[in-house]
Amino acid sequence: MATRTASVPFTLWSGAKTSVFHLVAGVLAALFLFPLIWAVLNSLKSPAEANAIPPTFLPRSLSLGNYGTLREYGAGISAYAGNSLIVALITVAGTVVISVLAGYGFSRYEFRGKNLTFVTILAILMVPYATMLLPLYILLGVFGLQDSLIGLGLVLMMFQLPFGVLIMRNAFDSIPRELEEAAFLDGAGPLGALRHVSLRIVTPGVVTVGLFAFLASWNEFLAPLIFLSTGEKFTLPLMLVSVREGTFGQIDFGALQAGIVVAMIPCIVLYLVLHRYYVNGLLNGALRG
Repeated sequence: MATRTASVPFTLWSGAKTSVFHLVAGVLAALFLFPLIWAVLNSLKSPAEANAIPPTFLPRSLSLGNYGTLREYGAGISAYAGNSLIVALITVAGTVVISVLAGYGFSRYEFRGKNLTFVTILAILMVPYATMLLPLYILLGVFGLQDSLIGLGLVLMMFQLPFGVLIMRNAFDSIPRELEEAAFLDGAGPLGALRHVSLRIVTPGVVTVGLFAFLASWNEFLAPLIFLSTGEKFTLPLMLVSVREGTFGQIDFGALQAGIVVAMIPCIVLYLVLHRYYVNGLLNGALRG
């Protein structure tokens, strides 16, 4: 009887902790979702209502006029989104390929200066981001890549490589070498073992590197501002800064919020599709060792 009586308060306490946890998690989720919901609602208001003071939460009437403003601005939002997509694809492809090969080399091979080289790569993370843009701008001029989406993609790829190499090295470290040795016995070479054995196991790490590279390049503002000078080559963040200026310098909040909604859709879709690999990649790669 005493044991049963003692278990009742314990059960109540455990249930209370669970309820508090869910309550706090729900409040935090609402706080994080509120700006997104606010942007969507504002994008569906008429331009006059979107700029009204004090602002209204729910639109009095639904309107797609703000999205029409984006379609007609400059070269059109599809062109600027296409530029951002090109830069993001260059950044993702280059970051993933180089990070996988470099991470595999640092994990599986011993060579002179290995640790020094690895620390030097990671040291890029310690250098202030803005201080490197001017030297890179001059370097791109030497190769004729100024005001170029390819040049911008290469710059953003460089800033993503330290994190990507770290993730992939730790991911390959988590794979038993015996699996690759078995592939060697079957006649596979190093690249064959990497492709058919190791790479399939570290897929979460690869997805994590690619997702981080995409989000960083898609949302980047400072680097495109410096490296791009032709309006038709502007990326989506640059376009949003330009479109927010309405008549007589008034900020067009409706068009700005509509642009934010367009910009965040690919990020949300990618995260929802790949979040399982993303979480596994962080747990098994970045946090290992």
